[in-house]
Amino acid sequence: VQLQASGGGLVHAGDSLRISCTVTGGTLSTSDMGWFRQAPGTERTLVGRIPWSGGKTLYADSVKGRFTISRDSAKNTLYLQMNSLKPEDTAVYYCAEGLIVSDQAKEIHYWGQGTELTVSS
Repeated sequence: VQLQASGGGLVHAGDSLRISCTVTGGTLSTSDMGWFRQAPGTERTLVGRIPWSGGKTLYADSVKGRFTISRDSAKNTLYLQMNSLKPEDTAVYYCAEGLIVSDQAKEIHYWGQGTELTVSS
């Protein structure tokens, strides 16, 4: 299984952006999919999670109400819609597949390569 993230870039505070993660080489019907992010000098942290089969989503408090995670199983693609972006959202965003209960309770099987987002003030 390979995960390919794309769609990052340079935006201004208040802008919106959608990043994508395409899954190839396998099916993930029993897995969770997640977006994580890592800013320079910090640990990688969970942004949001969605079961690949659909169901309840989970978000970090810092992005609740601004970010929406979704997936298109027909396209084998995971999305993260990011609205009202802030400079503190600047990070490399990684998609991942595994079992994700929370940021502290997870087992990641596959990571994508990351896509970089910079939000200017």
